[in-house]
Amino acid sequence: MILEYTCENYKSIKEKVTFSMLASRDNSFENLLIPFNGISINKIASIYGANGSGKTSFIESLRFLRILVCNSNNHQPGDKIRQFSHKLCDVQEPTKYTIQFVIDDIRYAYGLAYTTDQIVSEYLYYFPHGKQAKIFDRTLNDISFGDKFKKDFESILNFSKPNKLFLSVSANYSSVKEAETVFLFFKEDLVFYPLPENQNNWFEYSIENLTNNSNLKATFIKFMNSIGCPIQNIYTKFEKAVVTPEMLPSDMPNSLKEIFAQAKEARIIEAKLDYGTFSVDLNEESNGIKKLFEVICPIIDIILRDKILIWDEMETSLHPSIVNEILRLILHGNSKSRAQIIFSTHDTNLLDLTRFRRDQIWFTELTPSRSTDLYSLAELKNVRKDENISKGYLNGKYGAIPFIHNPLIFSTEEE
Repeated sequence: MILEYTCENYKSIKEKVTFSMLASRDNSFENLLIPFNGISINKIASIYGANGSGKTSFIESLRFLRILVCNSNNHQPGDKIRQFSHKLCDVQEPTKYTIQFVIDDIRYAYGLAYTTDQIVSEYLYYFPHGKQAKIFDRTLNDISFGDKFKKDFESILNFSKPNKLFLSVSANYSSVKEAETVFLFFKEDLVFYPLPENQNNWFEYSIENLTNNSNLKATFIKFMNSIGCPIQNIYTKFEKAVVTPEMLPSDMPNSLKEIFAQAKEARIIEAKLDYGTFSVDLNEESNGIKKLFEVICPIIDIILRDKILIWDEMETSLHPSIVNEILRLILHGNSKSRAQIIFSTHDTNLLDLTRFRRDQIWFTELTPSRSTDLYSLAELKNVRKDENISKGYLNGKYGAIPFIHNPLIFSTEEE
């Protein structure tokens, strides 16, 4: 679970912004919160704002933090660290991150600051039995360690470099379980959608799991039925096979045959939806059904394995009722689940305090200095529980929407 996250000097984010999944004093829907050591954590958070206000920059900052942690150990001597600074920041101004999260009922706090040349600072603390304890703390190349980890970390200091995160180094070369646990949190528990173009999409994942996991298949069919898609069964096939000349069509051009011949393996993927009176190949279905086929299985997996889904523009290619059902699945589908979803959206139908808490609704807005500001509805004064949030948002009561001063860009006949 994510508890709190801050970012500074990343794209449109100039000054530090703070995002929190901690529940406020609001007593709405308390039964849908995640209890943890005397505090309560939200399962969902939505982010609204005008185009260009920084919603995507905020989500991308989290994505890039994950990339940095996962890939930092691959940096070679002399390699620069990719930095996406705010245009008005000095070239030597570091980008800064902090994040607090929970793994296996233990809270961790990780933070770093870096420039293109080096890691300026980095720390990792945890809270076993509720008390803060140092794992490591770094300023430039000077690193101090908690007593429990000192021996293990000192043996790998030669692997540490100015352009490498010590978290990545320690997860790969030390035997410190806590470092590996935190590394795997970034690598496996933070799930982003849409996926990068160079990454395998969720379609193959869905086909493979529907083929091999009967429980997931049953849950998927139940979900599809709940949204008015009356499928009775799904027939899928997912196999990996070595490509042989016999597998290729005889009329295939030789140039293509050479490409396939060089491949180590091929994936044989089939999917057919059974509606009872007839069956349809998935390729013949609408884009909406294909989209659901792609995303619902991974979402079920995220819920079952307590991961965090971070989704930019969630409503894209999905009907509002489908978005509602996905959120309902996360909130109500498994009371023991600690899964979370953080998503940006323009769907004002979700601005409804009869369904969501004020601390689950966030806004981005550009300040006069062209920097993204991030704040929740719970931070604003005089917002009643029975207030029409959607109407207030569209009327500009909470900020975070574009004000169009001169909507007609062409001269009118009256003029």
